[in-house]
Amino acid sequence: MNAIVVVDENWAIGRDGGLLVHLPGDLKYYRKKTLGKVIVVGRKTLESFPGGRPLPDRTNIVLTSDRGYRADGCIVCHSIDEVMEAVKDHDTDDVFIAGGAQVYEQLMDRCDDFYVTKIYDAFEADRYFPDLDAAGFRVVWESDMQQENGISYRFLKYRR
Repeated sequence: MNAIVVVDENWAIGRDGGLLVHLPGDLKYYRKKTLGKVIVVGRKTLESFPGGRPLPDRTNIVLTSDRGYRADGCIVCHSIDEVMEAVKDHDTDDVFIAGGAQVYEQLMDRCDDFYVTKIYDAFEADRYFPDLDAAGFRVVWESDMQQENGISYRFLKYRR
């Protein structure tokens, strides 16, 4: 499986239930990587999507502890075992763990590849992703530097 995330230089990923910054180039990258694939998100992440709706042209799996939770157009799971059952018929290269912090934490050990948009700036945040550099993961690909809205960032692919 894969994880896909946008982080700042401190590995922060969000604040108050939203992204740190709006980068249309990153959203295009996210769409390109996940279109036609499976994304696994938490309830709060799903509800942060436009209209609180699942992303189109993807299999949307929601991991939540709320047993009464329902979401049209999504597969709702209440445990890691249920998520693994839901993805078992998909190629693991087509499954992307896509947030938030708790979902990343619960499924990170099952991921081999990490698609990271690294922003070269720091933001106030209340959610973080594990520091892959400090954990000894290696960068196997990186894009040229991108510039948007006065912010520098690049796309990196880390491997376990």
